[in-house]
Amino acid sequence: MAREFPLEKLRNFGIVAHVDAGKTTTSERVLFYTGMSHKIGEVHDGETVTDWMDQERERGITITAAAISCQWTPSLNPDRISKEHKYNFNIIDTPGHIDFTAEVKRSMRVLDGAIVVFDGVAGVEPQSETNWRYADEAGVPRICFINKMDRTGADFERSYASILKRLSPKAVRFQLPWGKEDQLKGVIDLLKMKAYTFEGDMGMNVIEQEIPEEYKADAEKYHAELVERIVENDDEQMTAYLDGVIPSYEELQKTLRKAVINNAIFPVMTGSALKNVGVQLILDAVVDYLPAPTDLPPVKGTNPKTGEEETRSASDDEPFCALAFKLQTDPFVGALTFFRVYSGVVKSGSYILNANTGEKERLGRIVRLQADKRTEIEAVYAGEIAAGVGLKDVKTSHSLCEEGKPLMLEQIVFPEPVVALRIEPKTKNDQEKMGMALKKLSDEDPTLRISTDDETLETIIAGMGELHLEIIVDRMKREFGVEANVGKPQVAYRETIQREAESEYKYIKQTGGRGQYGHVKIRIKPMEPLAEGEEVKKNVTREDHFEFIDSIKGGVIPNEFIPAVMKGVKEAMARGMVAGYKMEDVSVELYDGSFHDVDSSEIAFKLAAINAFKDGAKRAGAVILEPVMKIEITTPEQFMGDINGNLASKRGMVEGMDDRDMVKVIRAKVPLSELFGYTTTLRSMTEGRANMVMEFDHYAVVPPNIAEDIKKARGFVPKEIED
Repeated sequence: MAREFPLEKLRNFGIVAHVDAGKTTTSERVLFYTGMSHKIGEVHDGETVTDWMDQERERGITITAAAISCQWTPSLNPDRISKEHKYNFNIIDTPGHIDFTAEVKRSMRVLDGAIVVFDGVAGVEPQSETNWRYADEAGVPRICFINKMDRTGADFERSYASILKRLSPKAVRFQLPWGKEDQLKGVIDLLKMKAYTFEGDMGMNVIEQEIPEEYKADAEKYHAELVERIVENDDEQMTAYLDGVIPSYEELQKTLRKAVINNAIFPVMTGSALKNVGVQLILDAVVDYLPAPTDLPPVKGTNPKTGEEETRSASDDEPFCALAFKLQTDPFVGALTFFRVYSGVVKSGSYILNANTGEKERLGRIVRLQADKRTEIEAVYAGEIAAGVGLKDVKTSHSLCEEGKPLMLEQIVFPEPVVALRIEPKTKNDQEKMGMALKKLSDEDPTLRISTDDETLETIIAGMGELHLEIIVDRMKREFGVEANVGKPQVAYRETIQREAESEYKYIKQTGGRGQYGHVKIRIKPMEPLAEGEEVKKNVTREDHFEFIDSIKGGVIPNEFIPAVMKGVKEAMARGMVAGYKMEDVSVELYDGSFHDVDSSEIAFKLAAINAFKDGAKRAGAVILEPVMKIEITTPEQFMGDINGNLASKRGMVEGMDDRDMVKVIRAKVPLSELFGYTTTLRSMTEGRANMVMEFDHYAVVPPNIAEDIKKARGFVPKEIED
């Protein structure tokens, strides 16, 4: 079976946005125009293709990223039937709600481009900023789409200004809306200098026409601005432009494509997905400006055998290499592993190597996805996205390779959970089922953490927010038939240190026979991030939120005991020093110590390290950290005073206020512990007219009086560790 589409005609892109900006509506239009569905599903009717889970249709939000494959022929191509003009799209519709942010993060890692959708009334919202940051981290080229221009209060210029101010000054107008609110007729293309309307069944026919007289002056002005921004990216064109020579449309398009792929320009388009205005032109822009796998540099990874860096180009002739970016439990076929192939070809039934575990696995079947529908295929080629059936031990972010040619790609780092709750099965019968359900759900969702309270032996689940955990409990009931009693949500506090300190501990135990002897001297300090381009030194082990430096000289502690010291330090950090919460962002240097030829053992050094760390952490000013959320409240002006006063009582810091039409927008940072149930308080304070969105921002030190309350509530007493 040969490749159906050449690599140059493949586009892997995602649709990302803040909750309710219209991503799923845009995706449904894309499916309709590409011939994937014969009827447009609407979010408000609960009939969408990409939101296929029951919880998604009930709540009208996207929870899980849906993958869709479809074909597109550029809308203004007169020869639209011919196969040689078709392009193959792999699209991922991602969630907008902050609680499901991991879906966006993992999708960004495997996509080559993104369409970022904005609400024409609200402009840039908090989750838009987070999604933009994830795209920046992954270096993903973007096209902006200011949607909902048919809504009352929609304002293209204001939304465009918010993109420039809050996201990137590299954004530039690529289109203007023709008409506004209920008078929206179409869009004006500022590069081609033509106007477009969308007629026929569901706006299927794109009609090109001259720009209406009343828009000509603005169009000329912004066309000149756009051309200037494009030619800045090409020295030859820039020189010619300064000499008064305007490059042709084709030349400008070529330069713009390069600039978009290099993240030097973010074109801003507009329209209304719900009213079928502008969606086909976005698909044309995906073809024209977003990269094919061949436009991107080769993917880098580490050979687990040699530790050397290696690369793989997007080619079917290279060795097979893919990244598993998502697991999903399917009621019909079992566990599905979504993967993106970076190089080579893999066939169903073949054996592949998991570079992270070193284990061989058989890829039983391969399926292509249309959200919740499956089409079985024989092979997947470089650049494509598909799902495998039958992979047992593959986890999110594992690298899959050809046997004998291993390559470990960079892992996806997920945000830490901020809310936890206790959960227990209602019956003995549910006990085992709950364990299995939670294991499957945590395999699917890397931001869901399962742990057990050492003292009460209760199960604790931690996630990104109240809604996230509510959905997990709901899925346990619906998909796995597990009934559970659930405690109140609790904040996921952390601990850290504030200054440098040294500590020494000798662990000596004499019994009748052989004794125990371990002696360590450590230096602990707050962990510093690596400078740009800085390499990790050979004697340093660096993990998320932890660094261990081995400065032992002359064998004062034998090499075989040093891993035990690191293990002891990590165990002490996991137990916490102030209130029993996990300690983070600590750098520990082992610089001296001693050993006994007969009595020294790994366990002795581990216990010496635990006790040395406990002592050092006290001296280093151990404190509790709490998650602080970034919130945005939209409210009528008359309630501003009440809201600001209320935020101050919740230890909130107001960072700014903006006008948005007839309402005010308050931006603030507030500790999460003060925000449980805040939406209800806000509604009762404002006659139900204000609303709030929030997302995690950072961890901050808890004030001493609050820290005392937390310690009392936990009843935490640090114990001397003896054995």
